[in-house]
Amino acid sequence: MVATETIIALVIVALVVVLAILTNGIKIIRPYEQGIYMRLGRYIRILNQGFNMVAPLINVVVRIDLRTQVLDVPRQEVITKDNSPTNVDAIIYIKVIDPTKAFFQVTNYRTATIYLAQTTLRSLVGDMELDEILSNRQKINLHLRDVLDDATDKWGVKVEGVEIREVDPAGKVKDAMEEQTSAERLRRAAILKADGQKRAAILNAEGEKRSKILSAEGSRQARILVAQGQRLATILESQGEAQRLRIMSVGASPLDSKALTVLSLDTVKNMANGQATKIIFPFEITKLIEGASEYLGIARQTPQREITKAGDLDTVVGKADKVLGPIPTPEELEVGTKSIEETMMAERLEEAEIAQVAKRERGKQLSGDDSKT
Repeated sequence: MVATETIIALVIVALVVVLAILTNGIKIIRPYEQGIYMRLGRYIRILNQGFNMVAPLINVVVRIDLRTQVLDVPRQEVITKDNSPTNVDAIIYIKVIDPTKAFFQVTNYRTATIYLAQTTLRSLVGDMELDEILSNRQKINLHLRDVLDDATDKWGVKVEGVEIREVDPAGKVKDAMEEQTSAERLRRAAILKADGQKRAAILNAEGEKRSKILSAEGSRQARILVAQGQRLATILESQGEAQRLRIMSVGASPLDSKALTVLSLDTVKNMANGQATKIIFPFEITKLIEGASEYLGIARQTPQREITKAGDLDTVVGKADKVLGPIPTPEELEVGTKSIEETMMAERLEEAEIAQVAKRERGKQLSGDDSKT
């Protein structure tokens, strides 16, 4: 009975040992890894993802992560080319592309890459001025990536990117930079203010100039229109007066002395009906009275005068149409008035076009000033 139990225990122990040995020979590689298989201290081959069977107990499998890894370059103080103490740190993105080199060519590729980045960053930043570092950070990142990638290529590591995370100058340097920035902003503000005042003065002068031009042009147009109106009125008044005188001359031609005397007395009567206290006659009144007495037959006899005939009047004075001349009809006067209005409208349109052209030129000038600014 005891022997049987001993045999069973030994069998179980043997099965466990065999299972442990077989399990030691089974290697599972994840999708993002590769395994370096070594047997008895000798490199055998690369194990790819999935199930792999190796010699048990005498094997060593080192898994290498093939994903992109992020390495933090510690913060360090660097003296720039213009002797400005500056604290700089960075982040490095690396990826193993050759697991064999990454394991056999360097003890720890992560640590080696970080130390190499530190020394390279210190050397690169030390050859540049502080303003150049602050303004050309992307350029520094690219240059640092190229240098590190070339150096880590023999390790089977590819540097995918380098980002300088922070550039922190020393306290005194930062204070000086703030003062410089403040002074620069004050200078720009003064320049912008002076430029604005200059442009405002130019625009005001241009506006006053344009206003005076428009005012002078308006005054000139007004005087021209007033002169044209006065001219037309004077022509019409003179023409009417001339027509009146011609009509009076034609009408007075057939009158004799008696008719003239009656008209003169009628004029005196009308003047007496007025409100004036003083009347000035343009002729001697006694002559008028003598003419009236002769007409009534109570004075000395005056020679009779024959009434002028129409034929004699045409012979002496001329034809009535020639004497009266062309009398403008209301339609002709309306046509003349419309012609004046059309002229005024054309002048207004011309002024509006001139104003539009001046506005466009001023807009172009302002655009040119803005582009120069």
